[in-house]
Amino acid sequence: MELTVWLSLLSVCLLGAMSPGPSLAMVIRHTLGGGPLKGITCAWAHALGIGVYALVTLSGLAVLLKQAPLLFNGIALAGAAYLLWLGWQALNAQADAQDKLACSKRTDWLTAARDGLAISLFNPKILLFFLALFSQFIKAADSLTGQILIVLTPMVMDGLWYTLVALMLSHHKVLSRLRTNALWIDRLSGIVLIVLALRVVYSTFEN
Repeated sequence: MELTVWLSLLSVCLLGAMSPGPSLAMVIRHTLGGGPLKGITCAWAHALGIGVYALVTLSGLAVLLKQAPLLFNGIALAGAAYLLWLGWQALNAQADAQDKLACSKRTDWLTAARDGLAISLFNPKILLFFLALFSQFIKAADSLTGQILIVLTPMVMDGLWYTLVALMLSHHKVLSRLRTNALWIDRLSGIVLIVLALRVVYSTFEN
């Protein structure tokens, strides 16, 4: 996999993790309810779920690419449409950051890990996101190293970002900054998702 392709994957995964939503709210909830270590536990359990989705999606799309290229292209175009919709939703997001960054009662280790894993594994939007995202990168993953990078990149970036969130929340001023910038993160994510969708369409018809 070329460095430029990997950097593109890295940036999209980072923005996806940074976008305010239920996963961020869950990590914040356990951090504020049980301390940074509980938040980090939730973060890496969530990242594990992301890795499972990445592996399953990559394996399925790889089979389709070899055995049914027309179906693969169809999924790629459907994924592009989904990315466009996500991008449009993000650009027009008006959700209250207070709701996205809500805190809750005290928590324990097992609950933190369970909630982190569950919110990633049982969120169908994450699977749809990976189907849309991986359709353009799977062709570049023409080696075992490339395939490993495709799986590890979203998982590690997800875990590192939410770990950073959990650690930052030990400083009382950080939460207010997250609330203030939540809308701008949505806007930036929307632009990147729309550009990515157009790139998927272009690469599909080019081939």
